Amino acid sequence: MDFKKELDKKVSEAEQIIRSYLPKEEGLQTTIMEAMNYSVLAGGKRLRPILMLETYRLFGGKDKVIEPFMAAIEMIHTYSLVHDDLPAMDNDLYRRGKKTTHAVYGEAMGILAGDALLNYAFETALTALNMSPSPQVAEALQILAKKAGIYGMIGGQVVDIESERAGSGEKTDDKENLDTILFIHEHKTAAMIESAMGIGAVLAGASELEKEKIEQIASDIGLAFQIRDDILDVTSTTEELGKPVGSDERNQKATYVSLKGLDEAREDVEKISERALGILASLDVSNPFLTQLITALINRKK
Repeated sequence: MDFKKELDKKVSEAEQIIRSYLPKEEGLQTTIMEAMNYSVLAGGKRLRPILMLETYRLFGGKDKVIEPFMAAIEMIHTYSLVHDDLPAMDNDLYRRGKKTTHAVYGEAMGILAGDALLNYAFETALTALNMSPSPQVAEALQILAKKAGIYGMIGGQVVDIESERAGSGEKTDDKENLDTILFIHEHKTAAMIESAMGIGAVLAGASELEKEKIEQIASDIGLAFQIRDDILDVTSTTEELGKPVGSDERNQKATYVSLKGLDEAREDVEKISERALGILASLDVSNPFLTQLITALINRKK
């Protein structure tokens, strides 16, 4: 298998599905649709929708019921980035080489665009009930809501912000506490990967044991992915990474690497990755592309 060629194909497939669920730019409120679509179409790896679809296929899923969930999870991911970029949060004017939503449409419309994407994500996901009014769809909706909320992504974001504020003055134990960093990684990043893969498994009819294994795999992927981010911030270049490096050190932000050291962080990524791939290999079903995708994500250089 030519992984790069296959990945490009999967990204294109996900992109088409996401585009098909975006709102039409019409009506007196057309500006909000334009801002939503600008945000979603500004680029991205489409990682979460692809992980969802490939997990669905891993367990034999073939129906279109997965598609509204693929679009929904990308809308939720995008809304979180739109709000992250706001002046009250990270105050970023560029993302992926393009102006951020609030930089183009203004701060008020940036807030509303994020709100609209979150709400529209659930409008979109709920259309799956028209395709299959089943317990599996209801369970998938619960996963989507919980992993994006206060017990998932938002919870992780809250702790991240509070940790940064605590560290803006004198150093505190909280900021340097590895448990806090792990909480942030496991909620802010891993929760939405757990959502993607969990929804794929549920909609394909995976057993309870299989769903538990998928959640552990997704949790490990998210943690290894984020630790790799911390490593790249220290070892990569701006050209290679596609964004400024060394920002964590300049901002005196405690990271997994600053607390455990570069060598141990690398060892932990390898250990966590091997555990995830080992659990995946223990399943009675297989998806070679999914295995290669997970390996590539964890070992990426940008």
